[in-house]
Amino acid sequence: MDMHALYRDHHSWLVRWLLGRLGCSHRAADLAQDTFMRLLAKEELPGLREPRAFLTTVAKRVMSNQRRREQLEKAYLEALTEQPEHYALSPEEQALLMEALVEIDQLLDGLPGVVRRAFLHVQLDGMGHAEVASLLNISISTVKRYLRRAALRCYFGLDTQ
Repeated sequence: MDMHALYRDHHSWLVRWLLGRLGCSHRAADLAQDTFMRLLAKEELPGLREPRAFLTTVAKRVMSNQRRREQLEKAYLEALTEQPEHYALSPEEQALLMEALVEIDQLLDGLPGVVRRAFLHVQLDGMGHAEVASLLNISISTVKRYLRRAALRCYFGLDTQ
């Protein structure tokens, strides 16, 4: 099935499905578009025996990514309000920092939560390996392994188990 046929045959259904979960027609329409945009970014679609199941899976991932981005933005804005005024960033700096945070989040997408948390505690919070190990109740060698795994994902797009 090509993208045109997939969109033509299933877009309305996907919007209705999303509306049932989100309760807002505007968000449902936006998320449906985001779902198809994600598929357009792929070089080719896999052979689809169950296109609606496939679209549901992709839409759930898009919803999850949006939810995570909203949480990230909220945490970022809360952190900004706690900063002393003389450390305040310009709106341009804030936008660039938010863009970088979203990009890091996308790079870390798919890694287990504990791996992401370990990486972010070290990189953003400036915590040492022992602090992270204590906080996450894991060994220092596990922290190092998690950091290596997250770094490989960020720098090379690789995921080692």
